[in-house]
Amino acid sequence: MTQNNFETITLDATGDVGILTINRPAKLNALNIQVHRELKHCLMELREKNLKGLILIGEGEKAFIAGADIAEMKPMTNGEAQAFAELGQQVTLLLESLPYPTIAAVNGFALGGGFEMAMSCDFIFASKNAVFGLPEVKLGLIPGFGGTQRLTRIVGERRAKELMFSGRSVTSEEAKNLGIALEVFDDKAKLLEGCQNWFNLSNANSNAAIARAKETLRSGTEHTLEEGLAIEAKAFGKIFQTSQMIEGTTAFVEKRKAQF
Repeated sequence: MTQNNFETITLDATGDVGILTINRPAKLNALNIQVHRELKHCLMELREKNLKGLILIGEGEKAFIAGADIAEMKPMTNGEAQAFAELGQQVTLLLESLPYPTIAAVNGFALGGGFEMAMSCDFIFASKNAVFGLPEVKLGLIPGFGGTQRLTRIVGERRAKELMFSGRSVTSEEAKNLGIALEVFDDKAKLLEGCQNWFNLSNANSNAAIARAKETLRSGTEHTLEEGLAIEAKAFGKIFQTSQMIEGTTAFVEKRKAQF
C-alpha cells in the first residue's frame, strides 16, 4: 500500500517495513497543525496494517524535523496552544504505541517537536550530521509534545534538566553516548541502509511476540516493579499455544529455522 492522499507526509507501505516521511523540505519539515492532523490519521490507519516495522524520516538533506512551525504558533491563544500541544501528544502516543518496532532515522536537525517525535519511536538511528535539542526555552516556551516526559525517561532527570534548561544542541556522537541515539552512520544513505539491516534481523522473529513484548514493556514501566512483573507473567501466559509460539518452539526442537 502506498498512500498519496496527504499533502505534508508520504507513506510507502508496500513492503514489510513502512517508510513514513515528513514532507515539508522548504520549511525544514516543521510541524504545523496540518502535519499533525495528517500524521494522526495516517498512524491510526497504520495500527491496523500488517507491517513488521516503520521508519520515520524527514524529506531532504537538512532536517529530520527542525521543530514546530513557529510562524503558525506565534499568534495562538492560550487555548489554541494547549489544543496544539494535545494534538501533538496524541500523535506521539499513536507512534509510540504502534504494535511493531519503529525507528526514527534522523538526518540533520531534530529540534524541539522534531526531537520529541523521534523520542516517540522505539529507536533513534542518526547520521553524523544529526543535531538534537529542546531549544524551547530560548523562545520563552517549553516542550509541548512529550519532551519533558520522554527525555527524562531516556537520560534521567538531571541530564534532561540540563538539556532543557540550557536549550543547547547535541551532536550525534553525544546523543549516542547519552543513550538517545542507538547507532550513528556516515550519511543519510548509510542511515537508511542501517535501518533496513536492523529490520532484517527483527523480521526473522515472531512479530506477534515482538508486539506482546513491546506492549508489556511499555505498560510495565508505568507501574512498580512488582506490578510490572505481574503484567509480564500474565502476558507470558497469554502468548502460550498461539500459532507463532507453537511454530517457534517446534522449530527449535526440530533444529530448523522457524517460519513466522
